[in-house]
Amino acid sequence: MIEVKIPSPGESITEVELATWLVADGDLVHKDQDLAEVESDKATLILNAPESGKIIIKVEAGTTVKVGEVACQIDTSVKVEEQSSVEVEKETQAPNAPLKEEEIAKDSAPTQKGAESAVASAQSKKLVQATTASKGNNKIKTTPLAREKMKAAGLGVDDIVAGLRKLSVADVDAVIEGLSSEPLDNQEVSRSVKREKMSQLRKKLSQRLVKVKNETAMLTTFNEVDMSAVINIRKKYQNRFVEKHGIKLGFMSFFLKASAIALMGRPKVNSMIDNEEIVIPQFVDISVAVQTPKGLMVPVIRNVERKSLATLERELKELADKARSGRISLEEMSGGTFTITNGGVFGSMFSTPLINPPQSAILGMHNIVERPVAVNGKVEVRPIMYIALSYDHRIIDGKDSVGFLMDVKKMIEQPEILLHHGKNPVEQLLEL
Repeated sequence: MIEVKIPSPGESITEVELATWLVADGDLVHKDQDLAEVESDKATLILNAPESGKIIIKVEAGTTVKVGEVACQIDTSVKVEEQSSVEVEKETQAPNAPLKEEEIAKDSAPTQKGAESAVASAQSKKLVQATTASKGNNKIKTTPLAREKMKAAGLGVDDIVAGLRKLSVADVDAVIEGLSSEPLDNQEVSRSVKREKMSQLRKKLSQRLVKVKNETAMLTTFNEVDMSAVINIRKKYQNRFVEKHGIKLGFMSFFLKASAIALMGRPKVNSMIDNEEIVIPQFVDISVAVQTPKGLMVPVIRNVERKSLATLERELKELADKARSGRISLEEMSGGTFTITNGGVFGSMFSTPLINPPQSAILGMHNIVERPVAVNGKVEVRPIMYIALSYDHRIIDGKDSVGFLMDVKKMIEQPEILLHHGKNPVEQLLEL
């Protein structure tokens, strides 16, 4: 009998929340299989099975437990068959072509008996899937508990979700509830209220945000950037960039690099307060805000000033994927000197981002909208982005904050300047 204990997310953390079990009590699990999600106030960790066997759960989901406490036991005397190559393939490959149109039409045709017919249709569909293993979404990964519920309800994967992702018990419950519900016209108007427990991560985030508002002299300055040059570069070189580096060229890498160069020239914006001292790092580690199902996380890209756009794009994708899947470490989210957040991906036109303590400044990017602007005495329509810098006025003066945005604006509108550490190449040539 092997004990699986709650891991430590970091030195200062003594309690965590066992957020979700990915398996059910009594399930047979394989070595290294994901068992549960453990959530602290800084990160989410995955609890893995050290050996194969039968799991005995000791802690309920949603319970706050101490680091080192036994979460479950694994009875290794119970033999677990190794996964066949076919089963492994089903868990790792993308789904093949969807069901034929006539099969889809048959399963989605209107019924006269409401919920009972819907369930019967789902059961029939499951049988069709069993005999046509090469069709549909039969290769989507599902948790053991989800598979049990699907089997009990007579459901196939196509009934649960369209697209490749790992199914949870909540997905299955939602579909079962939907199949057994009455038509909307026959339902009573609901005035119920749903309550859910605030996660440890969101609790900590809320405390930090209030602390920022109360303990800093925060101001925000704004500017606008003509994105024409960067957009043209992406259009012209995107295919070659992907072919060589295996990743798409986005906007964020340009802003990361431009910000790093601007910060090296204006170190106060890259600084922080430590008691009665101002700490000014001689490097630039930029935290990038990433929205995840668990809340906002800020993985850190280190020494941005020394890295190429391709390297920045690659590291950004790796860290963002880790954050969204809950596999990012505490170390990968610690120690940033400056932060960039992009509300534009959600459609934001204008905002005043909040500083990420103990840092003293944060750059906010927004959506790109075609707007009329004056260019050499003529009105032209250009793709414009508003940018914002929120900063702690206790140590950053208006000259540096406004100058920082002007530096970033200049480098985004003239990307070739990025190659010359923010300086105009012609001026360098002329030694001006």
